[in-house]
Amino acid sequence: MIDAQAIVDPGARLGSDVTIGPWSLIGPDVEIGDGTWIGPHVVIEGPARIGRNNRIFQFCSLGADPQDKKYGGERDQTRLEIGDRNTLREYCTMNRGTVQGGGVTRIGDDNWIMAYVHIAHDCIVGSHTVFANGASLAGHVIVEDYAILGGFSLVHQFCRVGAYSFAAFSSIIVKDIPPYVMISQKPAKVHGLNREGLKRNGLSNDTINLLRRAYRILYRENLTVAESIERLKALAPESPEIARLIEFVGKCTRGIIR
Repeated sequence: MIDAQAIVDPGARLGSDVTIGPWSLIGPDVEIGDGTWIGPHVVIEGPARIGRNNRIFQFCSLGADPQDKKYGGERDQTRLEIGDRNTLREYCTMNRGTVQGGGVTRIGDDNWIMAYVHIAHDCIVGSHTVFANGASLAGHVIVEDYAILGGFSLVHQFCRVGAYSFAAFSSIIVKDIPPYVMISQKPAKVHGLNREGLKRNGLSNDTINLLRRAYRILYRENLTVAESIERLKALAPESPEIARLIEFVGKCTRGIIR
């Protein structure tokens, strides 16, 4: 399943049923899980671990040195980790972490990552996310599960993108996006609850209505963030969705998009 024109370093570790296309280069300290398909002209450098049943299309560059001037060649202390069942379309780039940022760039499972997406050093991406063409993360960004970034969205370093949130195309994101909301514009502003996304991912009508009330508290009642958190705590103390929102907003250091 390895094309004769591919180059695979003897130090790479390949699972069963791995396919590697022509002119792809797999370096040392790279581990690729069972059933993963790698197209032509893909470069994967280590240390890197890629899980099972991924599909990686042509001209992707994975695991290269981080684009950070502080990086001093600490190759063995940094790595890239990609989970299972991800699709990476053409020309995606994902760099290893840095020692100062924890050493790892990590991608979860079941992500749909379209062409020309860049994920920089020390980013942590959850599972079931969608990155449309040209979306880019600067270093140290966290993207939670089920988030969607529209085409050519840009996320500033150290920002967080909350679960089930939606960023419209070409959004410029310089503060944290709370879970469940929609944002757009340059710089980004909030434009309501991501109701359609919540429905598509199976949240009940009761939960969505509860989140609508939470949205009004956070965005429509002219409260400070601290006052909003106290109101949210009283709204539904047993709701895991409200708990997620409170935890996210409470941990913000850059402020939230409002």
